[in-house]
Amino acid sequence: MRIDMAQLVTAQLLLLVWVAACGAQASATRARTDLLNVCMDAKHHKDKPSPEDKLHEQCSPWKKNSCCSTNTSQEAHKDISYLYRFNWNHCGEMEPACKRHFIQDACLYECSPNLGPWIQQVDQSWRKERILNVPLCQEDCQRWWEDCKTSQTCKSNWHKGWNWEKGYNQCPEGAACHPFHFYFPTPASLCEEIWSKSYKASNYSRGSGRCIQMWFDPAQGNPNEEVARFYAETMGGAGLRGAGPLLLSLLLVLLWLLQ
Repeated sequence: MRIDMAQLVTAQLLLLVWVAACGAQASATRARTDLLNVCMDAKHHKDKPSPEDKLHEQCSPWKKNSCCSTNTSQEAHKDISYLYRFNWNHCGEMEPACKRHFIQDACLYECSPNLGPWIQQVDQSWRKERILNVPLCQEDCQRWWEDCKTSQTCKSNWHKGWNWEKGYNQCPEGAACHPFHFYFPTPASLCEEIWSKSYKASNYSRGSGRCIQMWFDPAQGNPNEEVARFYAETMGGAGLRGAGPLLLSLLLVLLWLLQ
């Protein structure tokens, strides 16, 4: 009877280990697929990505598969547009070379379906999800910073702290206008601080398959698809590894009972 009971317990534990392993693998697979080809739950994003043949100018690289509408892409190119009523010229006229990067940044944020691995839930009135620590390619951060050296701003975090009394952002009281490099002394500080860690300055280069490109030639395909797949699979694998302690504990108990 004792042997039969041990065998029964052993069989039950083996089944439990198998179920746990299968569950972890299913969770990892689900994580990988749920992070790909998705749109954020945010103010102007579509529910699902789809083609948009008439995306405007700098947003056009995403026309084959986009999270933004044509109208959103047009507004992303305007000063103080209805999207967020944001005034790029809060410290005088922003240089066109600098503004191009902010327009491209807006297009990436609004249009890209390849930011799933970095989407996080938030409790904000204007969106339920945001991006956090998207690894932006080294060259994209560098060029953004270099092209904005001659423009001015009064803040290092543009997500909060503005004066909105006139219906668009103005510098808060006591905030002085200085060249960009005063508030952003390095390319990394610009990319990481300006939108509350939405981006992380990557050490990887464009074309590496390990960093998101803000700029790309759609004729060569969208390189960010490969990057999203890589990080989604990495995160999925991490989920599977997270089940390791449970499986190890069950196996130790099983070995103890078999002694």
